This record gives sequence, C-alpha cells and structure tokens, in this order.
Amino acid sequence: MRGRCEGGDVTGADLTGSDVTGGDVRGAPDRAAIEAAAARLKGQAVVTPLLSSPFLDEVAGRPVYVKAECLQKTGSFKFRGAWSAVSALPEGVRGVIACSSGNHAQGVALAARMRGLPAVIVMPDDAPRTKRENTAALGAEVVLHDRTREDRDALTERLAAERGLHLVRPFDDADVIAGQGTCGLEIAVQAEAAGVSTGTVLTCCGGGGLTAGIALALEARAPALTVRPVEPAGYDDTARSLAAGAILRNEEVPTSICDAILTPAPGRLTFPVMRRLCGPGLAVTDDEAGRAMAAAFSRLKLVLEPGGAVALAAALFRGEALAPGPVIVTASGGNVDAALFAEVLGRYGEAP
Repeated sequence: MRGRCEGGDVTGADLTGSDVTGGDVRGAPDRAAIEAAAARLKGQAVVTPLLSSPFLDEVAGRPVYVKAECLQKTGSFKFRGAWSAVSALPEGVRGVIACSSGNHAQGVALAARMRGLPAVIVMPDDAPRTKRENTAALGAEVVLHDRTREDRDALTERLAAERGLHLVRPFDDADVIAGQGTCGLEIAVQAEAAGVSTGTVLTCCGGGGLTAGIALALEARAPALTVRPVEPAGYDDTARSLAAGAILRNEEVPTSICDAILTPAPGRLTFPVMRRLCGPGLAVTDDEAGRAMAAAFSRLKLVLEPGGAVALAAALFRGEALAPGPVIVTASGGNVDAALFAEVLGRYGEAP
C-alpha cells in the first residue's frame, strides 16, 4: 500500500515496503497509555505553565488561562508526542523518518537525537526558515521538496524503504496522541490549582493529535472541562467534520499564515475521539490570529506563531460562540520567523 504524507504536518496511511516499518496501526490510546507516556516524558519534557493576564480577561470578558506550550522543548507541544513515540520504539530500529512543515520535524529530530537514532525529515521548501534551520541544527537530515511539483509521499516512501526507517506520524499514531495527552494531564492539575473546575478548553487543531490527546486526558481527570478545536478560517476541516459526523477534507491550496495547522483532514485515529469527546469546532481569521500573537507578546511576553495563537484568538474574539465561564487555551507553538513576527507586531502593536 502506498504511503501518504499530506498537508502541513499531516501523515496518513502506513509506508510499506521490504524494509519499511510503517508506524503505529493501533487505535487511539487509553488512559493507561497516556499515563505511560507521562512516565516516559518525566524529566524529558517541560511542565509548561498556565498563565493569565487581567488585560486578556478584560478583552475576553471572562477568565482566560494560557497553557504555554510555546515554552516546550523545540518550541511546541510536538516534542511530547515525538518523544513518546521514539522512546517507545524497540531496540534495533535503524532510524526514523517524518513528514512535516516544521514543528513535528523539530520534535522528532530532537527525540531521535536523544535516543541516538538518525532522523530524516521531509519538508516543503517553503516551510518557515526558522523551522528548517532548527530541524537541521538538531541533527536531522532535511530533505526539501517542492510541494507544487513533487510527490512528497513517493519521496518519503522511497527514503523509508531504502534506509529501513520507522515512520513517526504527526498525529495518527497512538504513542504520539498519548504524548500530546500529557498536556491534558497537566491542564487538569493546573486548572484545579487555579480553582477552575468547569469551563472550556480551546485547542489549536490541525490533524487533531493535541485535541484528541487532551480530550482523552481530561475525560479521565477533569470531565467538566469541554474541549473545542480551533482552526484557521477556510481550513476548518475538523469543525466541518464534527458538524457532519464524518471526515471531510480541505481542498484549497494553503494560503493562511497558520502554516503549522494547515491539514487536509482530521486523522483516522483522532477524529473518532474528537467526535465523541469534543464540542463544536471554531475558526478564526489570519487577522485575528495576528492580533492574538500581539496580545500574547504584549500581555504575557510570549512569542507565538500564527497557528499557535488561534486558540487564544478564539477566546478573545469568538466569545459569543463559547459557553459562559473560564477558558483555557493552548498556546501550541512559538516557532515563527523573526520577519513575520516583527510584521505582526508592527501591524497590531499592543492590540487588543
């Protein structure tokens, strides 16, 4: 069967071949798997803070708490799932391969280096320079491709087969989802410490690994917190899929600045979890994501990339679509090129 590596950080079906380890084909993880991932991540991942600001509360008209995953190793939550998956590999694995526009790439590169394994990352040549350079600096071999003219699936399949590499999917992998779920375990503990027992958890959502993992963790630890995914306007495949009760795809060529979460469809493993546990999806504009980036920098001194700011944008600018009560948002990544970040701050200043 032919391999699939689609869209931003999307990877679909297995890569198969004489020497290819296709990756995890189990179903979504359970509570025990998330707890096991937490044990593997202990001492390896950062326990990121849950931050607040009275200025953001005033704009949103409710308490807003920001789970600062932009402070995680490699600058995004992706390290959680990458280390969860790579640390669970058996001895004798020759190396790993991943398809990614940047955040999953960096997470896998660092996890592989920590495990002493070679890593090959297939990235589009228009991926943000910061993400390309950081991935290479972490020791991975970066293979660039032209997303408009080259078949990344075929390229990845060939490399995996030639080198006998294990595919680490960005979200449709039980160990990856379990790793992202550790963020939810932390949210449950931190929310309780902040006196938040009910409310909404907004997650930046691409293929749904973070959203599904957090939802599974909160189902066990804080069931009164409702998870809702947030996506860029025009690329709200998860929101539309949840509304339809079936997986729907985005067919547009990506043009949003939220490169980290531009995926063609929710995952085979993640969508059933989100359908069972999550509320309706939300979408925000690039303008709103930019304003949220400026607000996070001004009020919390956090650097967010556009895709990592969409959940905060929904809290600030989509309040009419939220249930009353406090909101917890994931600030999922901070790997933004300096030029784009400066442009955003120049445009929006200290707004809102």
